[in-house]
Amino acid sequence: MIYNILTTQTGIYGSFLKTGLIARGIDKKIIKINIFDLHEFAFDRHKSVDDTPYGGGPGMILRVDVMDKAITKLKEKRKKKKVILLTPQGKKFDQKMAKRLAKEKELILIAGRFEGYDERIRDLVDEEISVGDFVLTSGDLPTMILIDATSRQLPKFIEKSQSTQIESFENNLLEYPQFTRPEIYKEKSVPKILLSGNHEEIAKWRQNEAQSKTLKRRPDLA
Repeated sequence: MIYNILTTQTGIYGSFLKTGLIARGIDKKIIKINIFDLHEFAFDRHKSVDDTPYGGGPGMILRVDVMDKAITKLKEKRKKKKVILLTPQGKKFDQKMAKRLAKEKELILIAGRFEGYDERIRDLVDEEISVGDFVLTSGDLPTMILIDATSRQLPKFIEKSQSTQIESFENNLLEYPQFTRPEIYKEKSVPKILLSGNHEEIAKWRQNEAQSKTLKRRPDLA
C-alpha cells in the first residue's frame, strides 16, 4: 500500500514514520508513505496555498487551484489513485472503512489546515472522511489515524494475524477482557476459567464477555 500525504505540516510526521509497527511496515516494504508539502505546488514566489474567504469571515481558506495542481501532479503515473479529503464533514471512519481502504493499492490523503477548504476542492476528491465529531487544528492527526488503522488490515503487517481478528469492533463486538500475571493483584483474581486449560469453554466465556461488554458500553454496535 502506498500512502501519499498532501500537507502543510510535513514535520509532524517525523516520529510517526520511525516508530513501532509503522516503521517496521515501511522497512518490510508492506507500506510506503510519501509526504508532499502543499506549498511546493503554489503559483507564486511566496508559496501561498491559502487566501481570505470571499464574503468575509475569520481564518484562511485553502485554494482550489493549488490543490488541483497538487492532485494532478500526484496522479500523473496512476490516475486511479483514490483521493481522500480528511474533514469533520466527512463520513465517520470505522473498522469496516479501514478494511475497505486496505484493498486499495494507493491513496492520496489531503490533510488540510487553516479555517477550511474552498468548497470546490470537494469536486476533486473521491471520498470525504472524518475521525469524529470534533474539530482539530489540522487534518494531520486524522491522516495518521487512517494510515495506522488501515495498515493493520494489510497481510503480514501484524505478525500474529489472529490478533486482528479478536480486536474491538470485529464482528460488531468489543474485545473480551484479557489478563496476565500476576494471577492475584490487590485481592482481584484472574477468572478461573482462563486458568482451566479448557480452550472450548474459554472460547465460550470470551464470546459471552464480548457480547456483554458490547451491550453495556456500546449498545449502538449490538
